[in-house]
Order: sequence, then C-alpha cells, then structure tokens
Amino acid sequence: MSAAGVPPHFETIDGLRIRYVRKGHGPPVVLLHGLASSIYSWKDVLPALATGHDVVAVDLPGFGDSAIPERFDSEQAMRAVVTLMDRLRIARASLVGNSLGGAVAVVIAARAPERVDRLVLVDAAGYNFRPADRPWILRLVAALPAGVADAMPRRLMVTLALRQVFHDRRLLTAERVAEYVAPLRRPGAVRVVRQILLSEDALGFPEIVRGVRAPTLVVWGRYDAWITPRDAERFASDIPGARVVLVEAGHMPQEERPAETAGLIEEFLAGPPETRTASCLDCVVGHEAVLAGP
Repeated sequence: MSAAGVPPHFETIDGLRIRYVRKGHGPPVVLLHGLASSIYSWKDVLPALATGHDVVAVDLPGFGDSAIPERFDSEQAMRAVVTLMDRLRIARASLVGNSLGGAVAVVIAARAPERVDRLVLVDAAGYNFRPADRPWILRLVAALPAGVADAMPRRLMVTLALRQVFHDRRLLTAERVAEYVAPLRRPGAVRVVRQILLSEDALGFPEIVRGVRAPTLVVWGRYDAWITPRDAERFASDIPGARVVLVEAGHMPQEERPAETAGLIEEFLAGPPETRTASCLDCVVGHEAVLAGP
C-alpha cells in the first residue's frame, strides 16, 4: 500500500501474522479483498474513504503479506477479521468486501450482526461456489494436480486471470501484474488458492444471505465475466432493503473505477438507513462463538 502512502502493520491472530493498513478518522470501515488478491486492490479507494472514516484494509490469511496457513479455513478468515477489529478497539464497523471478501463480509454480518453497521458488496462471491459457475481459469487451477498447479508460471496465469477480470485491459500495467504475482510466489500460496477452489465449505450460502439485516449496497461491474450481474440481483432479493448499482467495469470496480466506487460507498455510508431504497438493478452509474455458526 505504499502507493496510497499507508505503512503496513501486523497482528498475530490464531498463530498467523496478519497484515493490515489503517488510515483516517471517523466511523470505522473494513475493506476485504478477493481471491488471490490483497490490500493492494483498495489502494485507490482507501485514501478517498479515509477523508471521513477510520479505514482498515486487511490481507486475509494466505494472501498478500499475511501468513499462509497449513490449510485455509473460512472460519479462520472470519475470526481474523473480527479479532483484528477487537485488537484495534473497533466494536462495530461497516464492511466492504469484493469477491471472496464479500462472501466473508456477508457471513460476519449474518452471524455477528452487532459488529456490522452497514454492508457493501462489490461483485461478491456467494452464489457461485459450484465449479460449473466459476471461470475456466479457476476450474483449470482446481483440476490440475497440486504439483502441476504449483509449477505453472505465475506471471502467465495472473495475466490470463486479470485479462478476464478487467473490462478495460489498458489498466493491466506491469506494476499491477507484479503486485498480483509477488504474493503467489510465496511457498504455499497456490496451495491455499486450490484449497479454496476444492473446498466443499460454501460458508452456508445461499441460505445465510437471508440472515443479513444490515443496510446493504450491492456494487457490481456491468461487464463482470467472473460473477455476472445476475448474482447482484440475487443478493438484492435475499437481503431486505438492499439496492444495486451497476458500474462500467469488470469484476473489480474498486480498481477500474476507484473514484466512482469510492463515491458510491461514501454516499451510502453517509446516508441514514431509513432513506435506503429497495433493490433496483436499473440504478446505473456510468465472539468466536458467534462466528462458529448456529
């Protein structure tokens, strides 16, 4: 996050060193990245949000510069988020999650509603856990034997994936590709990705979505080829009062349209809950015991 001028910090949680950054003052906001991503994904959104909020971006276990667990555990990922909030003395925060981070945010909001003020889902995972619902490159990584997958050239795989993820391929700069490649070169990083793809643990989806009661905004890339806008409508249908805004982007609006995405988030967080409208797909813009489940 040096590009955003934010120094990293670390906390040891469940024996794993977890990296995070923190900037700003005001109501707390926690940013959660997607699969094979990191806090880098929020580098252009975080400074804007930090002008009026206490913003924390977290590398989930196994990603970015957080420690790689022997086996990825979705429960451990959720505990890492909530425990970090405890360590930082954040009793309640708004959660903003992209892709895998969106799924983690949904489960925290459903299981620990007292910890979540508002929820922003950015092209969130949740309804796409079946292998058939995944993009071909993720199906390939999951299908390959572990040794073969680990031997695949990282830069090639990342470039192919980002070409699917970004609608505007002009944004696929050498710097961006390098930021995604570097964490995947750590021993065990590809293993964690494969564990997630091969896991039958769907975090209780889709039923758990219906347990969310926090005011919710669903931001979605109109051209998302990984998780189509169809799933945005499903989130809005299952979460009372949620509304959808489509952005002219692919799977990661926070990287393709950072100013626009930050503006949508800021506007939503600033508005009183009672003014939230019902879902609208036509709104187009250019402890631990709790987390253990029922």
